[in-house]
Amino acid sequence: MRVLLIAAMSYLLGSIPFGYLLVRSFRGEDVRQSGSGNIGATNVSRKSPVLGILTLLLDAGKGSAAVLLAMYLNSARPNAHTPFRALSLAALFAVIGHLFPVWLNFRGGKGVATSLGAFAIIAPKAVLIAACIFAVVVFAFRYVSLGSIISVTAFPVIVRLLHEYTGWISLVFMGVASLMIVIKHRQNIRRLLAGTENRLGAKRT
Repeated sequence: MRVLLIAAMSYLLGSIPFGYLLVRSFRGEDVRQSGSGNIGATNVSRKSPVLGILTLLLDAGKGSAAVLLAMYLNSARPNAHTPFRALSLAALFAVIGHLFPVWLNFRGGKGVATSLGAFAIIAPKAVLIAACIFAVVVFAFRYVSLGSIISVTAFPVIVRLLHEYTGWISLVFMGVASLMIVIKHRQNIRRLLAGTENRLGAKRT
């Protein structure tokens, strides 16, 4: 029963479409009708850099909130198998909520910021390394999507190498979350392969 509660509440937290709400509130526009059509920070920043940063922080915050809530519901520190699995489950469902929010007909963002906030509590060292990989890739190639895809793909591997997990089920949850985020980037992958993906700082075509 507690597992279902954690999954449901984490999904609902993750499904809060902050990017959509911010642009609708401050610009009176639907962010899904412009740019990439995504509700995440990158697309929101095309409307307003300030709103983009705020979206990033809020999306990461809801991921962290889901994990902290799971920690509270378990009333235990994340050092035993069951609590650690619960935290990883919360992170996974927060990401699922962001990817498929019930409020927007299950058409959401790509989950990078939400996963960052969620897994930063569970595996902070791995998240830090993944964030560095993201920064290096974006700096070198100026593709935010490429940085996201590579860092997200590397994340479960880094967690495994650092042994920053307890029990294989928690690692599976992390891997599933990463896989879903990569799948959400499938259009970006197609554009990257075709050479039509927009670089950071370039005018969107």
